[in-house]
Amino acid sequence: MNVHKLDLPSSASTTEEEIKSQPAVWGEYAAELARHSADIHEWIRQRAPQEIWLCGAGTSAYIGETVCAYLEARTGIRHRAIATTNLVSSPQDFIVTDRRVLVVSFGRSGNSSETTGVLDILDRHMPAADRLNITCNGDSELARRKGPGEGGQKTVVLPAGAHDQGFAMTASFTTMLLTVLACLDKASPALIRASVRALAQKAAETLGAVEAFVARRLSSPPERAVFLGSGALTGIARESGLKVLELTRGRVATAWESALGFRHGPKAILNDRTLVVANVSIHPHTRRYDLDLIGEIRRQFGSSQLVVVGPAGIGADIELEPVGNDAWSAVLYVLLPQLLAVRWSEALGITVDNPFEGGELNRVVSGVTLYPYDGDDDVRRH
Repeated sequence: MNVHKLDLPSSASTTEEEIKSQPAVWGEYAAELARHSADIHEWIRQRAPQEIWLCGAGTSAYIGETVCAYLEARTGIRHRAIATTNLVSSPQDFIVTDRRVLVVSFGRSGNSSETTGVLDILDRHMPAADRLNITCNGDSELARRKGPGEGGQKTVVLPAGAHDQGFAMTASFTTMLLTVLACLDKASPALIRASVRALAQKAAETLGAVEAFVARRLSSPPERAVFLGSGALTGIARESGLKVLELTRGRVATAWESALGFRHGPKAILNDRTLVVANVSIHPHTRRYDLDLIGEIRRQFGSSQLVVVGPAGIGADIELEPVGNDAWSAVLYVLLPQLLAVRWSEALGITVDNPFEGGELNRVVSGVTLYPYDGDDDVRRH
């Protein structure tokens, strides 16, 4: 399937190129992803896990947060979104040996400190756990390392176009998200292929609308930006806030919440220099709560500080044509904050592809001291 590649100015950053490449990357990957899904669906059926962990750090952790509840409801298997940063630092809270566990690990580089730390913990304390590793880097520790125990293992290496070279994860985030949905959802391979192709086409259309809207209304960065979303879109709100925070080097302060959670204290961040991006759910029940909060913000702060993203018929500033449900359509909602982060970074005179030129933050987290975990029976007794 050919998806139109959006035109880019000659001065475009690598990060912008990667954002605008996403429709083409997904469209070209759809058939291969359907084949992966058929293989892994059958493997999971045979392995019969009782629990599935979705593990990553930072942006990769938000993949699990976005899809976890949907996949549990869809499959009937317990799913847990466990950040590797928590699993490595507090393994005593997670290690189990009395049930069949499938650990799904996400990694753009596949070589971050926490990725390696989780593999060490699994090798030593949960060798019977099955592993599904999803990474952009086929030469990484995550892709190449084999477990020492009887647990099964599968690895999916994403296409080269999803391996972001810029500082921020953009195409890698969305393509890993689509990959785990394809591998764990119950949809048939044919439906997965069609859905990914449809999302690719919708993304190309959405990016054009987003770029025009940003140029018209949002070219100047606010003091603060808040991203809201319910259900699967709460994870997208969190990822949205991180993208802006990273690429503006913290000069645009960000926050995120669910529609109902925002009233319980976090709403205190709002002032006359705050932009609110409200992602409205596809599901009609959830949507009621999103729209109620949008109405409240409009009454109290006006419409000029509010951007609404969602399906047609709700008066959205940016209309999306969803594919399936909120979990599958989540990749469309993240396009606006990805591009906003680039434009605001440029407006602030920051180098988009390397906003932390002094090395305060790095593209791949490294240098973390990993302490071997020997077990903690005393903690378990309490």
